[in-house]
Order: sequence, then C-alpha cells, then structure tokens
Amino acid sequence: MSDRLQEMAVFVRAAECGSFSKAARELGLSQPSVSRIISELEARLDVKLLLRTTRRITVTDAGALFLTRAREVLADIEDAEDAARGIDSLRGTIRIAMPIMYGMRQIIPHLRKFLAMHPLLHVELSVVDERQNLVAEGADLAIRLGELDDSAFGARKLETLQRLLVASPSYLAARGTPKTPADLASHDCIFGPGHSGRASWVFTRNGAETSVDVRGRIHTDSGPGVFACALAGLGISMATSVMAAPEIKSGALVPLLKGYKASPLSVHAVFPGGPRPSSKIRALVDYLAEELR
Repeated sequence: MSDRLQEMAVFVRAAECGSFSKAARELGLSQPSVSRIISELEARLDVKLLLRTTRRITVTDAGALFLTRAREVLADIEDAEDAARGIDSLRGTIRIAMPIMYGMRQIIPHLRKFLAMHPLLHVELSVVDERQNLVAEGADLAIRLGELDDSAFGARKLETLQRLLVASPSYLAARGTPKTPADLASHDCIFGPGHSGRASWVFTRNGAETSVDVRGRIHTDSGPGVFACALAGLGISMATSVMAAPEIKSGALVPLLKGYKASPLSVHAVFPGGPRPSSKIRALVDYLAEELR
C-alpha cells in the first residue's frame, strides 16, 4: 500500500507541474526514479496517464480522472493523520503566493501569531504581483485581489477593500487637484497590476455611475512600483485604503475625490485541488478570515 501511495504522490506532482525533473527536485528523487515510478503505475493500471514530449508532459483523459481521485485520497490521508495528532499538531509546509503590497501589509504581519499557534508548521512565501499558476508552481494557497479566474479551484472570500485615488503633494502643487472624475482626463494617471490595457476608471456617487477616460505615461507591473511613482510625483494612482494608509497618515500621499467611490476590490484565498483544502490550509484560511474580518 505504501508503494501505491508513493505512486500517487509522484504522479500528482508530475502531472501538476508538467515536468518529471521538477517533480523529482521537489520530492527529493532522481528524474529516472520519477519516470520509473510513473511507468510502473501505468503498467499496473494498464492505461496511459501521461503523454511525454521533449518539452513537457500532459495528462491524458484517464490521467485527469486518476489525478482527481488521487488528490482526494492523499488529502484524506493527510486529514486522518492530522485528526489523530490533533489540531495543535499540524505540521508540514504551506506554500503561499501573494501580491507584494497586500502581502506585506495584510498577510505577513498576521503570520507570526499563526505560526506560534502551530509550531510544527513552516511557510514558504512567493511574493509577486504576477498571477502564478498555482498547480504548476506547487503553491498550496494564493491570495488573489479582484475577480477570480480559477473557477476549478476552491476559494474563500477574506475581505473587501475600498479603493481610492491618491497623489503626492508635489504633483498636486504642480498640476492642481481634481475636483470631479472628469478632471482626471487632464492628469497623468499611473497604471499598476491589473490595469494593463484599461483606458477608463469608474466611480459612483449617490447611486450614479461615472466613467472617465484616463491617460498616463507610466505602467508598472508591481504594487510597490505604483507607490514609488505616486510618491515621486509622477501622477495619480488607484490604491486601496488599507494599503495606502501609512502614506496617507504621514501626508506623503493625499486622497482625492473623497465624495466619489471607486469599485471595491475583493480579496480571496484560492487553493488548488478542489473545494476542500487540507487541514493545514483550512486552519490558515480560517485564521486569516477571522483576523481580516
């Protein structure tokens, strides 16, 4: 039975990352060992699970069915072990992917208390604004801002962030302060992650919606890049009240158009492998939902 469980674990990771060599590195095996284990599994089942090419491997229809059930079996085993040890004995590693600014200001500060509650757990952080392929990268959990596009994954809403416009005092002194959304058309706007290709910002006031075309000379793919550009006086940026709070409090950034509301930003915890995460992932998501509430 232990050999079958190893076969499942090796198959799941190879199928998820699309590479025998990557699966081998993550599992502490040699590439030939991974290839041999998969071949023996296919021979025992008498069915092709993975198609190999020189560039990557892909899952067959039969492999996709086996992948779903294998994930469930491995998750059930982990849950059974956690139940036997008790919730205070959760162990292993949780790999978390999160956007930079939100991760630094909303997630990382809460990890100390969580890890103190579960001393046998370890955390690996991938702090980047680019949305990663959770399955291929081996992430157990991702923090996602905005609309979700991982419909096959499980998800839980953590909080809703209010967005607002900010600019530096130096920019406003040089270019003036916009009084209405229409005034933004004559200002330089800074485009950050998720704004690529957009040409308009939408606001509501007293139930009425206003859309204004905006322009800008700067686009950056990171939250810190947006803040650095805004602080440098390069334009007006869209931020959230949570992430811009320290700069607003210090006066380094000034909130604009207070009578208008930009569309809010939802925050979700997303996890691969179906709607039921493992015990350790459930524990972390429950904790974050409570802390951020």
